[in-house]
Amino acid sequence: MKCKNAGINVQKRGLTTSGVVLFRGSVQWRFACFCRTSILMTILLSTLNARYAHASLGLRYLLANMGDLQPQTQLQEFVTGAKTTDLVEKLLSWQKPGEKLIVGFGVYIWNVEETTKLVALLKRIAPEVIVILGGPEVSHETQEQEIVKLADYLITGWGDVSFPALCRQILSGPQPLMKIHAGVQAAMSDLTLPYDLYTDDDIKNRTLYVEASRGCPFKCEFCLSALDKTAWPFEIEPFLAEMEKLHARGARLFKFVDRTFNLNIKTSLKIMQFFLDKLEANPLDPVFAHFEVVPDHLPDALKEGIKKFPPGTLQFEIGIQSFNPEVQARISRKQNNEKAAENIRWLCEHSTAHLHVDLIAGLPGETVESFALGFNRLYALQPHEIQFGILKRLRGTPIIRHTAEYGLVFDPYPPYTILANKDVPFEQMQKLIRFARYWDLVANSGRFTHTLPVILADLPFENFMALSDWIYAKTDATHRIALDRLANLVSKWLQEVRGMSAEQVAAVVSRDYAGDAKHKQGAEKATLAAMQKTTETKAATKSTPQRQARHLAA
Repeated sequence: MKCKNAGINVQKRGLTTSGVVLFRGSVQWRFACFCRTSILMTILLSTLNARYAHASLGLRYLLANMGDLQPQTQLQEFVTGAKTTDLVEKLLSWQKPGEKLIVGFGVYIWNVEETTKLVALLKRIAPEVIVILGGPEVSHETQEQEIVKLADYLITGWGDVSFPALCRQILSGPQPLMKIHAGVQAAMSDLTLPYDLYTDDDIKNRTLYVEASRGCPFKCEFCLSALDKTAWPFEIEPFLAEMEKLHARGARLFKFVDRTFNLNIKTSLKIMQFFLDKLEANPLDPVFAHFEVVPDHLPDALKEGIKKFPPGTLQFEIGIQSFNPEVQARISRKQNNEKAAENIRWLCEHSTAHLHVDLIAGLPGETVESFALGFNRLYALQPHEIQFGILKRLRGTPIIRHTAEYGLVFDPYPPYTILANKDVPFEQMQKLIRFARYWDLVANSGRFTHTLPVILADLPFENFMALSDWIYAKTDATHRIALDRLANLVSKWLQEVRGMSAEQVAAVVSRDYAGDAKHKQGAEKATLAAMQKTTETKAATKSTPQRQARHLAA
């Protein structure tokens, strides 16, 4: 189980998905329904993705399950950061004279502010356009949200069934009486899978998100999946048939968004064997598969399969979140810490899987000292990346029940990051947030693999916190720090704080980063002039993402 507080992976499914056969009955009735809904109209499915590389799985599920409305339904994906007026112009370019236009927006924690502006401007320019909202961010605490007030309709929860049904009501009547509609959850076997809707351009240039199941049986209170009753699997053979088609079309990078990939070991083994078969058949054209796994559930049968994957083809995201048993119990997280640590150690020592392991700072009752112990314990296991996350109050999650007792103070604006609690005051929380940012730049990036052990020495958390505080004092910045400047800052810290000589520092840092010494002067030039080895290593396989390839090459 990887209960992801950042909410990104939990929210990837778009106008939250679900589906069921909408109309059952006579052929004549179905034909009459089609005739009624053949009114001239365009339906747009839209969202603002965090990056172009992120293709919305949720929108494609909706499109796949539109039934007789599919021919008049289009996808229109955007990327956050675009000019709002430009987006409105593109949306309205689909509106034809005399036709209705319905726009369904997928709303998430990362795009709600920009989507609110987009809906406001769209309704001001073209109030006749019908706006339907869906997605995790607007499925809870709906009354207080400005974007809900601006829209015509809202579907909470699963949308595969309810979105096309609502569109039919708008088109053919009876007109919807309510603004807010609770999404109907489908039987998994009734869903039309959406993978044919990934275009050739998607396959070539974007991350392909896939899911063999939905939901999560665990109840970690910081995670939206805590609201699920259980996990619901898709039928494995039809799912693998769809993966086969994607692979035949050239797909090589598959990112599973299942919360608990290794919950059902038989299913996990079938999926892993699918990829192992592809790797054996095409060793020079390998696949890369990404899974989220339960940290304390790694039986021998699964280990045997994992050991067969060659380097650069397998990644696991593993949610530890906290090693503090009291904190775990407080947030309803069930985890065998000893078994989890044993499994991470085994994966590091006996497999080539790239490991991305999560910790969350700011949980109720977790002090800085307690978190530091957990961080150092995790670092000692040597995963490739430690994702240092900060607690966020995702709408609808039960974590708010601890607000009064533990003094939880959250930012009221997305992504609702915790600002302070009774154990970690605001100033200290700010330091943790900066630690997380610099850790990503220095450690997780894979650009300082030889320098990092020198920085951390025998007290990883404490020493990196010292570096983090020093960098911030020197730069007053956590973003837009060029790699060349970062390497120079790390070098200076090792000299000024650790007392290492320029030659010693250059010998260490140059193994990671060559730098650009031609514009440097003085001490900077002396340090960086020795850094002439290349910082980038070619990926072991062309399917391996860049960051993972750097860890692999270290």
